[in-house]
Amino acid sequence: MVAPRANWKGYLKVGELSCPVALYTAASTSDRVSFHIINRETGNRVHRQMVDADTGRQVESEDIVKGYEVSSGQYVFLEPDEVKAAVPESDKTLDLETFIPCDGIDTIFIDRPYYLAPADKPSAEVFELIRQGLKEKNVVALARTVLFRRLRTLLIRPSEKGLIASTLNYDYEVRSAKDIFSDIKSFKIEGEMLDLAQHIIDTKRGEFDPSEFDDRYEAALAELIKAKIEGRKLRKQPKPEPKKVSNLLDALRQSAGGKKTPPNKPAKKTVSRKTAAPQRKAS
Repeated sequence: MVAPRANWKGYLKVGELSCPVALYTAASTSDRVSFHIINRETGNRVHRQMVDADTGRQVESEDIVKGYEVSSGQYVFLEPDEVKAAVPESDKTLDLETFIPCDGIDTIFIDRPYYLAPADKPSAEVFELIRQGLKEKNVVALARTVLFRRLRTLLIRPSEKGLIASTLNYDYEVRSAKDIFSDIKSFKIEGEMLDLAQHIIDTKRGEFDPSEFDDRYEAALAELIKAKIEGRKLRKQPKPEPKKVSNLLDALRQSAGGKKTPPNKPAKKTVSRKTAAPQRKAS
């Protein structure tokens, strides 16, 4: 097998401790089904071209420049060397600046994960000392460095024999939840409805196993391609029929297996007026 290629190499630093480390891609889309754009008439591949929006003429790569729109149709040009000079220089150091509890960060800020490992054998001992320190204290670390020409904040946590370094979204990149949730009405949920909902959650408790979650879209594409190659047609998948439910409580009861009240919670007895009246003693 070909050894994985590091995306970045630098130093992991805590106080006066430091060691060479390498960053590797942890999640990749390279195994997904990919397509080429083809000319239907000729069967040849089609290449994209940069075209002037007004003249319609093709623009050569040396004539393309980055531009920031300051007003309608008016741009400030940014040359490659100007952009490079403005970007902070990388010191190739992941300095663990702050340690926070493992659950001390909202997962909405987590961007992409990378594996962080010792760059060579001599650095393995210092690396292991840092890893075990994080694990024993049950904390994660925040560090910043220039990664892929951009200053990034990373969340670093122990995992198995190594570390996971996840890039974080900046605060301005994460939309406020109020923009989405502000119009949601408040409801008071109680009684049997809440008991049933909690019962359904309890019966479906488990642990996360990524191997149990298959990519149905990719599998369907792969089967379609195979059928095309073999010259056969795929059977059309039937659409699932929605179950008709009269109200929310009935839906909860059906989800709980038709039970009106979850187990271990006795139903409240209802007494009619006829049976509620005290019986006369026989004379």
